[in-house]
Amino acid sequence: MIHGNGSRKKICADICLGKNRKMTSLTRTDSNNKEFQKLVGELDLDLKTRDGEEHSFYAQFNKVDSIKYTVVAYEEDQPVGCGAIKEYSDKIMEIKRMYVRLDKRGKGIASMILQELEKWSKELGMEKCMLETGKKQTEAIRLYEKNNYHIIPNFGQYENVENSVCFEKELKGFVP
Repeated sequence: MIHGNGSRKKICADICLGKNRKMTSLTRTDSNNKEFQKLVGELDLDLKTRDGEEHSFYAQFNKVDSIKYTVVAYEEDQPVGCGAIKEYSDKIMEIKRMYVRLDKRGKGIASMILQELEKWSKELGMEKCMLETGKKQTEAIRLYEKNNYHIIPNFGQYENVENSVCFEKELKGFVP
């Protein structure tokens, strides 16, 4: 189990890319990880373009300075994607800061990150994961639907936000 002390746990998986086989590894860490911070910076630039005038509203809910549970994906020792979980309530984790570099998309890396975050949530005794994404982030919506997330009414700070869509997944019986 990883806590906010910067310790890391590496998890490896193969991703088959046609004739080329590249090793993708996942590392459990926290928001102090420099590669996680760099990837989140890239994510924020992308979201600023997509969200336009609404970006400052969403940005206030995406601070990473105290997230205890993050995952960074590496391909050939280069950081290519990330995600995080943050406690929402006693039994619910919120998925945060999901991102895969544009040139690495379509290889299953985002699903690997998401499944690792779900596994970690379950290890921490959580029963459900939930998240918010923007309606303009169609690839994110497809990712969550493909991984058995179901649309729910917008929660918390997103309750009356027209451009938000929220999802959840029960972890009961979940086997990664």
